[in-house]
Amino acid sequence: MQSVEFASLAGGGGDTGLPPFTAAAIFTRFHLFSLVAVGLLVAAALYLYGVQRLRQRGDHWPAGRTAAFLGGGLGSIAAVSVTGIEAYDTTLISVHMVQHMVLSMVGPIFLALGAPTTLALRVLHGQPRKVLLKFVHSRFVRVVTFPLVAFGLFIANPFVLYFSGLYRQTLEHAWLHEFIHIHFMVTGCLFFWPLLGLDPLPNRWPYPGRALLMVLSVPFHTVLGLTIMQATDLLGGDWYPNLHLTWMDPHSDQVTAGGILWAGGEIVSVTMLGVLVMQWVRQSEREARRIDRALDRVEMEDAAAASAAAAASAAKITNSENVVRPGPDAG
Repeated sequence: MQSVEFASLAGGGGDTGLPPFTAAAIFTRFHLFSLVAVGLLVAAALYLYGVQRLRQRGDHWPAGRTAAFLGGGLGSIAAVSVTGIEAYDTTLISVHMVQHMVLSMVGPIFLALGAPTTLALRVLHGQPRKVLLKFVHSRFVRVVTFPLVAFGLFIANPFVLYFSGLYRQTLEHAWLHEFIHIHFMVTGCLFFWPLLGLDPLPNRWPYPGRALLMVLSVPFHTVLGLTIMQATDLLGGDWYPNLHLTWMDPHSDQVTAGGILWAGGEIVSVTMLGVLVMQWVRQSEREARRIDRALDRVEMEDAAAASAAAAASAAKITNSENVVRPGPDAG
């Protein structure tokens, strides 16, 4: 329905009657029948089923992980894919850019914090668990989650999308539009999940390397955002002018979109860098406590050995004295 609506908008003359984008439009125009919406429902159901199974067994699962996965992860994706943001994402490039940032960065970060792979491994048994472990440690997963490969995919995505004819095609074809949404989410997960390191994925770099990748991602968002802001040609060609919306200037909206990409990319990257630093500090504290416990055990063992040696020595001296001491009839 969405593709038909906007196709008619692009081909029609005069004002289409589409109302200006407002906060109210977000909550009054829903797009519930989509592949993304179905995927969100399935993911939420499976995650809650896993948490319930653990509770029935008496096992604990952190509530923070559940909140991160359902609220921060699936919730943020739903906010930009089934609400009015989705309804306007082929009308305003600024709205599309908000959607882009959430699907590729915000959603995947919270999904990773939910540790769904760890949950699945704790719930599954037998052959299903073996299959999942085999997939997680397969050659394919090792390649696509290798930090430099995932970083390259993550950085190249927007440049390929916006500076080729692909973006115009996503505006004209609903199926390609949906596919790009899924592609952004998948590549975002491939990049952020190994960095956060909560799930048992391969290619887990030490924290300095992870922090370096986040620092390196900042300039790319800055360059892309500034390039879009300063571009004289519109992304999507004549798509936006052909909508003939009297309340929207495509060039001004594109400048806004570039600013969103620039500022949003830096905010998310710096926040993610802070998360990595906190994880690094906590790991260092855990390692320090582990070393302290190991040293305490060594000291206790040394003390026990010294005490045993002293007791043995005392016993030996006592026995020696008993042997050499003359009896009462001696002399």
